Formats: sequence, structure tokens, C-alpha cells
Amino acid sequence: MIGKIAGRVDYKALDHALIDVRGVGYIVYCSERTMAELPPAGEAVALYTELLVREDVLQLFGFTSLLEKEWHRLLISVQGIGAKASLAILGTLGPEGVGRAIALGDVTAIKSAKGIGPKTAQRVVHELKDKAPAVMSLGGSLSGAAGAPVSDDVIEAPVASPAVAKPVPKAAEGNAAAQAEALSALGNLGYTPGDAAGAVAQVSGEMPEADTPALIKAALKLLAPKG
Repeated sequence: MIGKIAGRVDYKALDHALIDVRGVGYIVYCSERTMAELPPAGEAVALYTELLVREDVLQLFGFTSLLEKEWHRLLISVQGIGAKASLAILGTLGPEGVGRAIALGDVTAIKSAKGIGPKTAQRVVHELKDKAPAVMSLGGSLSGAAGAPVSDDVIEAPVASPAVAKPVPKAAEGNAAAQAEALSALGNLGYTPGDAAGAVAQVSGEMPEADTPALIKAALKLLAPKG
């Protein structure tokens, strides 16, 4: 299994890039969002990867973070969702957006991805909703593992300032960590993973810059008995 590659971008197409690793070219398929984050041809890059193995094809898919890779792994486990559909969903919503949509049961958000129909979107939400809290709880650490530096011994010629796929923005990375901490705190207070994830997903969507205490406070208000 090829879990990560580091080398130099040879060329970029619409849905894939050729990464030269010591003279060996790897064709790596990526979402639109990831493709937009890749550096120009000739610059260094590091990507986490997932290898699809079939009788008639070997395809390598690339991700800028372990969080994105984990959502891809879960998405393709859903009947009717192949690698192309998974990349379409991730490219439209981003990994945190996917987690938020699934936790909230937002079929419309999943359906907004190209090629995803309403029945398929409903299946994604139904089959992954119980798994969303676990992924969200790891979001801080998985989002942080992005844009790993490229060492000179990986590529043939050293470069003064190697470029990598743009790391997760600090705001998004911080929010992922805050979500994970808020989920843990709510779990310690006795809330079920599903209820906690739904509340945290909702308030983080409304308050993308919120820190952990703010998320917990807002989520507790949502979870408080009505009336």
C-alpha cells in the first residue's frame, strides 16, 4: 500500500497530477479542492495517498490531510459511492464540511456535489451518521497532519524553499481541534456521540472561528431541554 508520496510536480491536469519521485512518475487523482491547492509544475509536494486496486486498474488518489483521506475511505464504503463520487463530495464540501453535513443529516449538502443524486446522498448520510462523531473527534489531529515538509533526500535536486500542497488553513485546523475537544467534553457530560456531534456540527457551522469553550457553551444551549 502506498500511503504517502513526496516529490516534484511534473504536470497538473483537471483531475490528476503527475508527481515525479526520483525519476518515477506517479499519476495521482485528486478532488478539485486539492488540485487547486497543489503547487505549480516543477515545485515539491507531499500528499497522503490511497491506492485503489482492481483487476483492470491501479489508481492512486491524493489528499492534503489525513482527515480528508479518512473521509474518502468512509465515503467509498457506501454502496454507490466510488472514488470519483467521493472526490466530488470532498471537492465540493471539504473534509470538515462533509463531517458537518453527515452529522446534521444534511442530505441537500451532500447532493450538491456533482453526480450525486438524492438517493445516494440519503444513503451516505444514513450509513455514515453513526461514524461521523468518531472522525470528528479525531479532526484536530488528522487536520494537523497536512502539508508535511519534503526532505531533500526524497527528490533528486535540493530546493531552497520546497513548496507543498497548501496546509489546512489555521482557522479550519483550529476549528477542527475545537470540535474534537468539544465533542470529548460533551461526551464526558453524558451526551451520546450522535447528539454531541450534531450540536457541535451545527454551532461550528454558525461560528467557524469559535474556540473550544464557545463551542461547548453554544452546543449545550442546543442540547438543553426545550420548554
